[in-house]
Amino acid sequence: MSAAKKAASDAGRTKRAAKKASRKRGAAKASRAKPVAKKPARKRRRLRVDPERATALLDALAAHDPNPKCALDHANAFELLAATILSAQCTDVRVNLVTPALFARYPTPADLAAAEQPDVEELVHSTGFYRNKAKNLIGMAQRLVSHFDSEVPRDMDDLLSLPGVARKTANVVRGECFGLADGVVVDTHVGRIAQRIGFTRETAPVPIERDLMKVVPRDQWIVFSHRLIHLGRGACPARKPRCDECPIETLCPKRGL
Repeated sequence: MSAAKKAASDAGRTKRAAKKASRKRGAAKASRAKPVAKKPARKRRRLRVDPERATALLDALAAHDPNPKCALDHANAFELLAATILSAQCTDVRVNLVTPALFARYPTPADLAAAEQPDVEELVHSTGFYRNKAKNLIGMAQRLVSHFDSEVPRDMDDLLSLPGVARKTANVVRGECFGLADGVVVDTHVGRIAQRIGFTRETAPVPIERDLMKVVPRDQWIVFSHRLIHLGRGACPARKPRCDECPIETLCPKRGL
């Protein structure tokens, strides 16, 4: 090997050795460094609702809307179940425009279970997500026929086994058709107004429901939801609430407004 090549080779080895030593020193320094202490997560303040204000507010709602009814038109549990499935991401007004033709064509679970999906899609198209809703409606009807003798079950777990049925839908059917209150139905109106009146700080339906179940007496769970839904369609919409027309205006902290 020539002297020049030998010198270049030695220089390369020296350079690689220096890099390796530098990496080792960096690793050792990092191992000696004190770990950065994580800030403890801030504990969320527990929600406290004045029981006297809550009682007065519930009484005012009851006086304003003494006999609230479900906003979805239906003649039986099967129709309410189908209508509630359709109401996902859709207004009750729109659902009520669609269901007369749907129920006229498929009046029973057996009729709907035998339906062709494109035919159902055409009927429910204007409610949005029509392909998935049509599939769930047919699947729901088929399971009613095969597992429940074409009757809508009362049991929560049985209802939740039906395609397209989650807790909100099951609560609606159990409360409206069977008078059974497992919880508070939370739709967009109920969730929004529950926050405004200071009954919850939560934003998701299940945590909101848990908060409402602590504040609202169990014998009012069903009618409370109906009353807030009616209020949300009337004086307390998402935009530009008309507080001067609201029956609970003096008791509402108007949170978020």
